[in-house]
Amino acid sequence: MACLKVGVVGCGYWGPNLVRAFTEIPQASVHAVADRDRSRIEHIQVRYPYIEHFALDYRSLFNLSLDAVVVSTPLGTHFEIVRACLERGLHVFVEKPLATNSEDARLLVELAQAKDCILMVGHISTYNPAVRELKQMIDSGTLGEIRYIDAVRVGLGSFHSALNVIWDLAPHDVSTLLHVLGEPPLSVSTRGIACVQESIEDVAYMTLMFPSGILAHSRMSWLDPRKTRRVTVVGTKKMVVYDDVESHEKLKIYDKRVSAVRPTDTFGEFQFAYHYGSVVSPYIELEEPLRLECLHFAECVSEHEQPLTDGWNGLQVVQVIEAAQRSLREGGIPVPVNGERGAAPTLREVITIHSPGIAGRDGAYPNVGSTTYPKKSVVDGAVLTTVSTDVLLRPNDGEPVEPLDVERPREIDLGSPSINGDDAQGTVP
Repeated sequence: MACLKVGVVGCGYWGPNLVRAFTEIPQASVHAVADRDRSRIEHIQVRYPYIEHFALDYRSLFNLSLDAVVVSTPLGTHFEIVRACLERGLHVFVEKPLATNSEDARLLVELAQAKDCILMVGHISTYNPAVRELKQMIDSGTLGEIRYIDAVRVGLGSFHSALNVIWDLAPHDVSTLLHVLGEPPLSVSTRGIACVQESIEDVAYMTLMFPSGILAHSRMSWLDPRKTRRVTVVGTKKMVVYDDVESHEKLKIYDKRVSAVRPTDTFGEFQFAYHYGSVVSPYIELEEPLRLECLHFAECVSEHEQPLTDGWNGLQVVQVIEAAQRSLREGGIPVPVNGERGAAPTLREVITIHSPGIAGRDGAYPNVGSTTYPKKSVVDGAVLTTVSTDVLLRPNDGEPVEPLDVERPREIDLGSPSINGDDAQGTVP
C-alpha cells in the first residue's frame, strides 16, 4: 500500500493527537500542518521537526500534492473547510460531528460522492476494541434479546459558551448506539437544564426508541463530581457493562436475568424466577482506538472503500442531534428522527434550518432540496453553524488571505472550544 500523504488542519486539543497517530502508522505520513495560532504551529514544529510544511492558512495545503486532509477545528468551521478540500479532490477525515446541521452534512456527503472522494467522520468509539466486542455479543445473541441500553457520559466541565452539552457529548453515545444496534432510532425525546450559563444547557437526558423496540437512554452532564463513561446493555439472557474509564476490565458480563412464569394455565399471578450467575470480564486485546481509526482511514483511501463511519453515518448522527434539540425546546416531546422541522429555534434569533430525512431501514435517503448561498443559519444549542473562513482564515499578522469563491456569514466566536468535551480544538488556520 502506498504511503498516504496527509495534511492536518487544527492543532488545539485533539489535533496533536491526530498528528501523532498518523505519524506512527506506516501507511501514512504527515507532510503538512496548519493552524492560525502561531504558538501551536511552533509546538508541533518542535515535536515533529521532520514535517515539511507548516502554515497559518489551511489553503496553503492545496498546492502540496497531498492525498488527504484531516480536519480537527471548531465545529462551526467544519462545513467550509471540508467542502473546500473535497472540491479539490482530497480525501477527508473530519472530527465529529460532521456539521452543525443535516443540510450541510448531506451536501458534504453528496459532494464526496460526486468527487469520488473518501469522507470519514471521527466517531472514535466505533474503533474501540471493547465496543467492537460489545457489538459482537449483541449480534451473536449472547445477551439474548436486548431490552434496553443506558449510557452515562458525565464529568465536571469543560463548559462551553457556544454550544450546549448535547452537541458536545451526544455524538459519542449516539454513534456508539447506531454502531452496536445497526439501526437508526425512530424517535428521540430530550429534557435539559441550564445550571451555570443562561440558555446553554449543561445537563441533559435523552431517550431514543429504535425500530427493533429497544429503548436507549443517555445522561449527559458537565456538572457532575465524577467522570463517568459507561454503557449498560440489558438482555434477556445476560447483561453487560462497558466502562471506558476502566483501564483494563472495560467489559463485565453479568450472568443475571429474571423471567416471569405463570404457575398454571389459570389467570393467577406471575411468579418471578431470578438467576444469579457469575461476573466475567473477557480478555480484550487493547489497542489505541485513535490509532485503529487512523489506520482504517488510510486503508479505506488506499483500497477506495467506504469507512465504517462514513459521511452517511455522520449525517445520521447529526440528524439524531437535531431531533434531540427540537425535543429539548418543545418540552421533551418525542420527535421523529425523520428530518422534519417544526418552529424556528428559540435559543438564538435565527432562521429555520431545513433538514432532510434520515435513512430508512432499507438504507435509502430521501432527496434534499436545493440550497442557496449565502445563508445565515445557527443551529439549536450552538451559537454558530457554518462560518465564514474569509474572516477566520487570516495569519496572525493581520494580512488578509485570498477568499474562497463562496461568501459566508461574517460573525464567529473565535473562542469556540472543543466539541469533544475536554479542551479547545485547533483554531482555523
